[in-house]
Amino acid sequence: MKTLKYDIVVVGAGPAGSMTARNAAKGGANVLMIEKRQEIGSSLRCAEGISHKGIEKVGLKIDRKWVSTEVSGAKIVSPGGKVLKIDEKNAGNEVGMVLERHLFDKFVAMEAARAGADIMVKTSALDVIKENGVVKGVKAISYGEPVRIEAGCVVSADGYESQVARWAGIETVQKPSDITSCFQYRLTNIKHEQDFCEFIIGSIAPGGYVWIFPKGGDTANVGIGVLLSKLKKPGEVKMYLDKFIKSDSRLNCGQPVEAIAGAVSVSPPLDKTIMDGLMIVGDAARVIDPITGGGIANGLCTGMHAGNVLAKCAQAKDFTESVMQEYEDLWRAEMENRLWRNWMAKEKFLTLSDETLDSVINTIGEVGVEKVTVHNLLLAIKERHPELVKEFEDLL
Repeated sequence: MKTLKYDIVVVGAGPAGSMTARNAAKGGANVLMIEKRQEIGSSLRCAEGISHKGIEKVGLKIDRKWVSTEVSGAKIVSPGGKVLKIDEKNAGNEVGMVLERHLFDKFVAMEAARAGADIMVKTSALDVIKENGVVKGVKAISYGEPVRIEAGCVVSADGYESQVARWAGIETVQKPSDITSCFQYRLTNIKHEQDFCEFIIGSIAPGGYVWIFPKGGDTANVGIGVLLSKLKKPGEVKMYLDKFIKSDSRLNCGQPVEAIAGAVSVSPPLDKTIMDGLMIVGDAARVIDPITGGGIANGLCTGMHAGNVLAKCAQAKDFTESVMQEYEDLWRAEMENRLWRNWMAKEKFLTLSDETLDSVINTIGEVGVEKVTVHNLLLAIKERHPELVKEFEDLL
């Protein structure tokens, strides 16, 4: 069996994995990133929205090649049709640009390569290598041939279902109420508003929402997320979306040129994302926003911190948990409270009727907020509907 040796092996070439590889390699580490698919950026489960600041914060330069369109802001539409408009400056991490994700993911991977990282596609991890209980690399298969990759640290960047973390001994099983089943069309020949990403909430998408993300001209990503615990049979999520599209005169004239399906984690973050020889980033660390289901910006951010810390670890030749604690501290300080608060808000919103959601959107419009974050929205709700936030008001 072929054996390779690196300081760091990153499993998964999504934004979080590629950002980890890029920053670690820039810091002088010897890095290999492996991707199970033959094409980085293929087979995505994503509405493709991100803010300008989400890109700029991690030191990437925006390239028009992978920006499909730019939007002015977001519209939140209640079940009764009440509309709350938010400009991009005051909206969340998912609003500002709609990407061509297959091009964006390749771009970040190429940034990793330019920084000095090696990349192997069509290479699947099969298990972790452990010595005396410590992770020391991965066993993989590359183009049908077995390969042993020894490394000081394995980075789990393999999505919310993370097998790598589970193989290493970290629990990754989730409740159905913390998983959203998604289905999306790219529809063309439609009559949507091109300057806004649209989020439609209520019983049309139990436990989730319908989204319309412009892709330029008469085309948009039109999708739906429904909590797995709310579905009764296979294919039901597509039925919810088809029903909505049929009822909307802007969309029912459209034709699909692409359809994708998958699942997204809407859970709290993992309790632990490091152990001797292992680090977990991006969706695998469960840093997807539980309210929006968006994870690109958070994934990039964890990858940035991971890569920077791992570069230091490589210099010191020390990948013990205590040395990697800096990564855990950095990402948790930046987003852990927000992720927990948004998860608790998601749990509360699951109990609300369409009528109450109408009232909530109306209240936010009347009270007004200087900057529209989930935190500020909840503060506005607290002013008129304190009973809705009582369980987690200590996080506000």
